[in-house]
Amino acid sequence: MIKEPTSKFIKVRCPKCKNEQIMFGKSSTSVNCLVCSKQISEPTGGKAKVKARILEVLE
Repeated sequence: MIKEPTSKFIKVRCPKCKNEQIMFGKSSTSVNCLVCSKQISEPTGGKAKVKARILEVLE
């Protein structure tokens, strides 16, 4: 049997400019907003610590 991956892509909204973008849930680098450059997640070694509002978890 093949195991299902536990990592997902998530859709987040920037708290500063309300831009919506898609990011990887276990990103190993910090993710910045594409519009205003505010940091919206930081790496922790496993799941990323998201500092923005999570709108949707994409399958």
